[in-house]
Amino acid sequence: MSEEKPNEGKKTDGKPPYKGKPQSGGGRPQRGPPLSPAQQRRRAAEERISNWTPKTELGRKVVAGEITTVEEALATGLPLREPPIVDLLIPDLFEEVIDIHMVQRMSDSGRRVRFAVTTIVGNGDGVVGLGRVSGKLVRPTITKALDRAKMNIIEIRRGSGSWECSTAVPNSLPFEVSGRTGSTRVTIKPAPPGVGLVTNQVGQIMLRLAGVEDAWSFTKGQTQTIYNFASAMFKALEKTSTTKLLPGQDDFHNMVKGVKQE
Repeated sequence: MSEEKPNEGKKTDGKPPYKGKPQSGGGRPQRGPPLSPAQQRRRAAEERISNWTPKTELGRKVVAGEITTVEEALATGLPLREPPIVDLLIPDLFEEVIDIHMVQRMSDSGRRVRFAVTTIVGNGDGVVGLGRVSGKLVRPTITKALDRAKMNIIEIRRGSGSWECSTAVPNSLPFEVSGRTGSTRVTIKPAPPGVGLVTNQVGQIMLRLAGVEDAWSFTKGQTQTIYNFASAMFKALEKTSTTKLLPGQDDFHNMVKGVKQE
């Protein structure tokens, strides 16, 4: 007896037999590596800039090319109400999410859950911002908190204010500053080169994004609350720009405000 072949006796209707999925070519295009959350937010910011129509006077000046730097934007005194302004003026902005915690509240309809997100943005060269937003979903709340931080950016003064070592490089703060939020008090003191950032993890993130390389920090009160600590340090850094200087003090401590000019 002759062996029956597998395809014999089966109707093919003139169609070639199925041979499986093609191994290469003609198939579905290969996907690239998945994007990180920061890359996804950056891509969304670029799409938002391309579709952005400014509604404020400051935004229209930025689009028209009258304002090209953050220093000029803050010097105008106009309120910063649109996050795409910062995306255009600081394309290399760094973003950090320092705290996400759940907040629960009882109501007549039951327990309501919301998420409070605290973020920090900065360019690592004299510009830093702090934002905090609460919402029902984590991912949209992170985006809103980053936008709030962008609209709350400030320029800080840096210098070599340590009495232990004077250097021409503005590695630290020009003088001692302090800030307070609630019961949390934070004092930042200048440090000589090589000391680093002597503070907790949240303080290191904020000072690094602000462009400070060496500093000491001293705290009092309830420092376990992340937002209170970050807000107190942010207020302390803000005082570096608002404090009045003595004649010749800026040259003596090699101060620079905002982005360092090459």
